[in-house]
Amino acid sequence: MNTLSRLFAATGLILLYSAAPLFSQVGINSDSGAPDNSAMLDVKSTSKGVLIPRLTQMQIEAITPPVNGLLVFCTDDSKFYAYIASLNAWKEVLYGTGTLTFTCGNPITDVRDGKTYNTVLIGTQCWMKSNLNTGISVSTGQNQTNNDTIEKYCYNNDLANCDVYGGLYQWDEMMNYTAASSSNPSGRQGICPAGWHIPSDAEWCQMNLYLDPTYTCSWIGYSGLDAGGKLKETGTAHWANPNTGATNSSGFTALPGGGRYPDGTSKDLTYFTYFWSSTSSFSQESWYMILASTSSQEGRYSNARTFGFSIRCLKD
Repeated sequence: MNTLSRLFAATGLILLYSAAPLFSQVGINSDSGAPDNSAMLDVKSTSKGVLIPRLTQMQIEAITPPVNGLLVFCTDDSKFYAYIASLNAWKEVLYGTGTLTFTCGNPITDVRDGKTYNTVLIGTQCWMKSNLNTGISVSTGQNQTNNDTIEKYCYNNDLANCDVYGGLYQWDEMMNYTAASSSNPSGRQGICPAGWHIPSDAEWCQMNLYLDPTYTCSWIGYSGLDAGGKLKETGTAHWANPNTGATNSSGFTALPGGGRYPDGTSKDLTYFTYFWSSTSSFSQESWYMILASTSSQEGRYSNARTFGFSIRCLKD
């Protein structure tokens, strides 16, 4: 038998064996187990689900003719539909009343860009365990603008810094150009993912008091004993020496991402980290939190909204 004949023979055997499961029960799994006797298709996984076809309404209506019981997911209204031949109609597959709730400590994925963030429970609050890093990088030499596109600064215009420390955002950009009000100072989603929001000054205070009862929420400057140390990542892989009092006992894992200054310069990487709150302080200023490599305390200050600071999102 020549080489070409052998190739055709081998190809035929492959097609024969690959097609065989189509006429019998099929099991899709990672443990090589046989499908259950009651199932034509038995899918087993401990880490993945099953996706049915996702179509627009126009695409669904173009299926001609649909078979009785055909199941699809409509991307226009995010609902499941089954075709019922006796009614000659697509009918919604109704949801139950139960809702799968998020457990703090599990990671979340931002559906806007696919980035994943770990989470941590501190007291009764659920925080992201790393800084938000969403949006398109723009030069630190320009102000971020209200243009329906989330913009971020990367320290020194280096994208690698965003990968480590997250993005830096001016206050208005962070708030998605919707300021908090006196009647609703917190709960503003801003540019956080759905279900999360920008923490208010009061919510930062709540966390700090849980970590350090000696912390003074209304104080302008550093206060308390060790709230800052409990928030900072340990060691000097990112923080400059001496990284005073850093224990990270909260699990918050704050990194020293520095900031973008109004003149367009990037400063303080490895020495400081600045976290915006959603709360206004004075005209064109807002409150922010600060951690330093030389202190175990946490600082609270007010600054111009044109600075570019880090964001930690808080669960609604």
